[in-house]
Amino acid sequence: MEKSVRTVYAQHESEKIIEKSRFLTYSAHVETEEEARAFLAQIRSAHSLATHVCYAFIADKTGNLQRFSDDGEPQGTAGVPILEVLKAKKLYETAVAVVRYFGGIKLGAGGLVRAYSSSAAENLDGADIRVLEMCEEYKITVEYTGVDSLQKYVSTHTCSLLSTDYGMKVDFLIAVKKKEAESFLTGLIDYMQGRVKTEKGREYYAPFKE
Repeated sequence: MEKSVRTVYAQHESEKIIEKSRFLTYSAHVETEEEARAFLAQIRSAHSLATHVCYAFIADKTGNLQRFSDDGEPQGTAGVPILEVLKAKKLYETAVAVVRYFGGIKLGAGGLVRAYSSSAAENLDGADIRVLEMCEEYKITVEYTGVDSLQKYVSTHTCSLLSTDYGMKVDFLIAVKKKEAESFLTGLIDYMQGRVKTEKGREYYAPFKE
């Protein structure tokens, strides 16, 4: 059974001031190292005058593809703290960049660790977090007389109605979590008293709210 994966679903921005330095934090969903690098390039382009653009990302579903950078801050005071926040929140396929505009007051190593950690944590607390679950698609075919019953069944279960095709019969394309598919189909056939045809389609990860 494929694991569920927590991830940032949409790009999120936050800002805080610490000892006159501005810390602008961005988080985003990334599925490859290339996507993570493109996200970072976008942030650097938007903040070309910033003192530092520090980051960390975990760009896969297993946690094997991890990268981080202090970008000129003292070693271990920025990139690793951001990465540790990602790990603590159990987030994957997620990148975080913290942009610093130096305000003239040095924070010291401990202060920098706290600043970058808190900037990342506060940003992620406000981000749209979704859980990626392995799903199975099914084409469910019913007679026109069974449409209302099928729609009622679907409305009371955790699944996504992707499309409806009205022809000689009615075809519903539905995505359901793989771990719930067996009980979903068994319940559907029972509810419809067997007057339904199901055909399995593809499998893929899809986002669900926590």
